[in-house]
Amino acid sequence: MNFLKHIDRNAERWLLLVFYVMLVVTMAVEVLRRELFSYSSIWGEEIVRYSFIYLAWIGAAAAVKERAHIRIDVLLHYLGPKPKALVYIFGDLVMFIVALVALFWSVETVLVSAKFGSVTDGLRISKVWFLAAVPVGFSLMIFRLVQSFLRDFRSLRDGTPVYEGDKLFD
Repeated sequence: MNFLKHIDRNAERWLLLVFYVMLVVTMAVEVLRRELFSYSSIWGEEIVRYSFIYLAWIGAAAAVKERAHIRIDVLLHYLGPKPKALVYIFGDLVMFIVALVALFWSVETVLVSAKFGSVTDGLRISKVWFLAAVPVGFSLMIFRLVQSFLRDFRSLRDGTPVYEGDKLFD
């Protein structure tokens, strides 16, 4: 059970670290190859591109978990704990619906790519692995939104302040 809590707490962080390191190392190697040997590979650019795509979608899920997405919360400062929780629940509900629709259509794209067997230009591997970044990201978002609903309903029931994430500016 402790292992599952660790994964729940740090899954996005570790995935973001892996993709970020892969992006930076590949980019550095490609720059050195280009400058020192006047040679670069097509696969290096693809690895950087697809690592960045995974970074974006996993980062979006991490931002949902931490309530770090950009929001205008001036009016929320004047609300009590229960109305504030209701506003957050409503916002998460809207995001949940959008994520479900986007998940459906992104899975459709992956299935079409798998059906026709499209491959990347440089790596010559199935594009399914890279197109899957979008449904993976939306699935993680949906999972984190469900956790957020449970946390907010608990705050609403108990009358405790709702989780607002870390403040960037005060």
